[in-house]
Amino acid sequence: MPPFPLTARLSALVLALWFLPACNAVNPLCGSARPVPVLNSISPPTLTFSQLPSSFTLTANGGNFVSSSVVLFNGDTLATSVNSHSVLTVTVTSSMIPAAGSYSVQVHTPAGTTADVGCSSGGDSVVRVLIVN
Repeated sequence: MPPFPLTARLSALVLALWFLPACNAVNPLCGSARPVPVLNSISPPTLTFSQLPSSFTLTANGGNFVSSSVVLFNGDTLATSVNSHSVLTVTVTSSMIPAAGSYSVQVHTPAGTTADVGCSSGGDSVVRVLIVN
């Protein structure tokens, strides 16, 4: 007779998988789960309102970016180019910046189609601020 009955071993396995971090590399049962994006910096970080071009490219630098990741500029979703897992770019127009001030930039990754228990998917990065003087 084995040291632990089969049901006890299966219960222990299910419990162990339940508490694994929600990441495909660590928990292969998470299927299409997507990582939470990380936003380390934006470029440019500051602009001068009186010298604002009609449009400019804003670069988001970080990690865990996937093809469905998008940049939110002051809460609005922008058409986003995913250059790599660590670089996103968007075009910001002057109409999005009506005055000098602070404008929030965040990366959002929508959840994948995971129905697995214990798996999280997608999410929002921290907010970085574009300062327009």
